[in-house]
Amino acid sequence: MPGGDLPNSELPDKLYFKVGEVSTIAGVPAYVLRFWETEFSRIKPKRTPSGQRLYRKKDVALILEIKHLLYDRKFTIPGARQHLRSGRQKESESPAAITLAEIRRELESIQKMLS
Repeated sequence: MPGGDLPNSELPDKLYFKVGEVSTIAGVPAYVLRFWETEFSRIKPKRTPSGQRLYRKKDVALILEIKHLLYDRKFTIPGARQHLRSGRQKESESPAAITLAEIRRELESIQKMLS
């Protein structure tokens, strides 16, 4: 399914996914996945003795979330990183507070880039 963007519940029931499989599931090239590994510390695929990446189901779900934030919601990488970091706190916030917090973080991110 190229560019399939499967919800986490529809991911194949496997322990590990190779980079090509994750690339197909997420609909992004393998080099993008490798770049995201450097930008998002929570993406930590295991490595085989030969160095091949093996992603767990939770890694694939995180990659799909990152793609959604970057491509659909138009977050910057620092903004997406911050959004993921604050994800646990958001469960207790109201929807309006979440929206305002997201806007504030995005504006701060833009301000830092312009400084």
